[in-house]
Amino acid sequence: MRREEKNQIIDNLTEELGKYNHVYLADISTLNAADTMALRRKCFEKDIKLIVVKNTLLRKALEKSGTRYHDLLEVLEQPTSLMLSDTGNLPAKLIKEFRKMHEKPVLKAAYVEESVYIGDENLDVLASLKSKEELVADVIALLQSPMRNVMSALNSGSNILTGVLKTLEERA
Repeated sequence: MRREEKNQIIDNLTEELGKYNHVYLADISTLNAADTMALRRKCFEKDIKLIVVKNTLLRKALEKSGTRYHDLLEVLEQPTSLMLSDTGNLPAKLIKEFRKMHEKPVLKAAYVEESVYIGDENLDVLASLKSKEELVADVIALLQSPMRNVMSALNSGSNILTGVLKTLEERA
């Protein structure tokens, strides 16, 4: 591969890294072609971009992307696949789901919510993280709860008042 081609790949990788908020590095090296296609299909269905790339090119793209990915450089040994997503826990959930039937992919490292996670033992932690949308939904539900209680009390109060008025009317 010529230097111009390598530079183009590095530039493309750097651009892709800039588009996504969450980066996972995984090892899918022993998957056969059919299993790799199945993984790619699942990634596509969940809006996860899966890129298989040489470590040297990925290293240069990570370095070019800035210091936030600096800690990921230490795991760039053996074959590495890049999983990019806008939802932090989605790739971890996909990896866990896929490993129910396969031994790979193995999580090497992840950059999620401004934090770096190194090693496959962090897969459960990453899968249990709530996404930004889930956290916003939880906050909205918490804010709506007191209002629902007030509305419920007001509605039940009006029903009681209506019942008292009806009883008084029937007595008169």
